[in-house]
Amino acid sequence: MAKSRTRERILAFISAFKKEKGYAPTVKEIAESCNITSVSVVQYHLDHLEQAGAIRRERKKSRSISPVGESRQANDIPLLGVIAAGHPIGIPDANTWDRVTSRIEVPTYITEGRQGVYALQVRGNSMVDAMIGDGDIVIMLQTYDIKNGDVAAVWLKNDQEVTLKKVYFEGDRVRLQPCNPFMIPLYQPAGNVEIQGKLIGVLRIADESRRM
Repeated sequence: MAKSRTRERILAFISAFKKEKGYAPTVKEIAESCNITSVSVVQYHLDHLEQAGAIRRERKKSRSISPVGESRQANDIPLLGVIAAGHPIGIPDANTWDRVTSRIEVPTYITEGRQGVYALQVRGNSMVDAMIGDGDIVIMLQTYDIKNGDVAAVWLKNDQEVTLKKVYFEGDRVRLQPCNPFMIPLYQPAGNVEIQGKLIGVLRIADESRRM
């Protein structure tokens, strides 16, 4: 009976979490909220819930646990890699993004049926004042059309690197502004900057998910 009550508690937490957040909890979040000692114990109960037909999940997708019978309120989008909120770092070139197989589920209220939506995991803390921390997932809309002050994924052509910053167009240069009072802006020639997408949402990720 104890195991049955534990599974009922897990199932109730998953449903409540998804209703509040719009996406599924991680295994670690389930363990912490249900007072379970280890993630392996949670996995054990999730396996039994899946076998019993109470939940469905896709093991290659992040945050994909859903109670069976629940209306689907999430879309899966490509998780393309890591973007720097700090010093620029490399990610796959945009021409290779369609070959990326890793995907993540995000709430439909973020995607709103739009095409060209993708996700990146953040590395660094230069955007903390914009509520974007190290390890979080940023949801991006692939577009070249942004306005001053938008948070964007910026490809630096000469460096073959990408960074996440607020963007300001200032004549023949572009100011890439961090949202962290301890960091200075990065100035680039306009010709070296290519906008690859603008921010449309953020998923806060628990500690176990902060590494790609």
